[in-house]
Amino acid sequence: MRKKILAAIAAGLITLGSFTLPTQAATREKVAAIHVVKASDFQYWNADSPTLQKIVDFVEDVTNPNSANYIPPEDRIATFDMDGTFYCETAPLYFQEMMFFHRVLEDKSYQAPKKYVNLAKKIYPKVMAHEKRTPAEEKLHIDGLSEVYAGMTDEEYRAYVRDFMNTNEDGLTNLKRGEAFYLPMVEIISYLGNNGFAVYIDTACGVSTTRELVNGVIPIQPDRIIASDFVYTSTKMGKDAPDAHFFDRHKEKVVISGKPIIQNAKSVKIFSILNQIGKKPVLAFGNSSGDSGMLEYTLQDNKYRSMSFFVICDDTERELGNPKRAASDTALALKRGWNPISMRDEFKTIYGDNIKRVK
Repeated sequence: MRKKILAAIAAGLITLGSFTLPTQAATREKVAAIHVVKASDFQYWNADSPTLQKIVDFVEDVTNPNSANYIPPEDRIATFDMDGTFYCETAPLYFQEMMFFHRVLEDKSYQAPKKYVNLAKKIYPKVMAHEKRTPAEEKLHIDGLSEVYAGMTDEEYRAYVRDFMNTNEDGLTNLKRGEAFYLPMVEIISYLGNNGFAVYIDTACGVSTTRELVNGVIPIQPDRIIASDFVYTSTKMGKDAPDAHFFDRHKEKVVISGKPIIQNAKSVKIFSILNQIGKKPVLAFGNSSGDSGMLEYTLQDNKYRSMSFFVICDDTERELGNPKRAASDTALALKRGWNPISMRDEFKTIYGDNIKRVK
């Protein structure tokens, strides 16, 4: 079976004929067009990838009604972290944390609180140099991810996200933030969805940010996006408790309150799965310790065959890989029984072949 699958993948790649890897970043339209049903449809993985082999083996096994490992369609649940798992998080920080700098330092229509202006000026050089922020700096930065948008409606915030998506990624050539999807991982999402899996995003990124980034690009419905949440209020709520406030559609609107976001990370991801999915995943994909709860929970006492995967950012030419962290992450994955995915060794391309690290 293993040889047949690899042969099918290789044959599929050969018979593509006119297919060439994108020389620039794949546009959002090209990412949205990714459609993988069977092993021979994969285009962005190296044919000898151990991860691709494992995933194809798993899917063919658990979708075969004659297999002892058969999983009914209603229980085929797969969860994906976003940043660093199928979308860039290294250039040089998460999307919404970089958008904070834009909002505070560059947005001429907005007067940021002085504490955030001072913070941004202090830590922006650190971030660009990939240096650590102090715990206090990091906490204030996280608090600012909601406070600097206080008073915006969800629609206004998502429009702001769309505008920022058109800016260039830092540290990588020819890549806009709205295009920064890992093409091989998008193929996995497509493959699973086309083989009867319900695919969910379970991320620490904000829910409105995530929904806008993947909208029309990744085939995952908005109600299958689990993420960190803004705290909302209304323009007439005042000191009312939300569960005691009568919302008058003629006189008020729902807006971001500015209170710190409700974080969806580590063990909270487990609670989110319980609350919003109601079933244990059989596949989980992450890239950092923030995904550990989801990865571990998937493997714990699962009544079905299950696997967890860990994307390793070890590519220092086509991505902003850090060899020291990559080695540490690989060791952690192997220790915990998560399958490591080497971006350097297993991805034929990441964003497109003309996307390089800025030297």
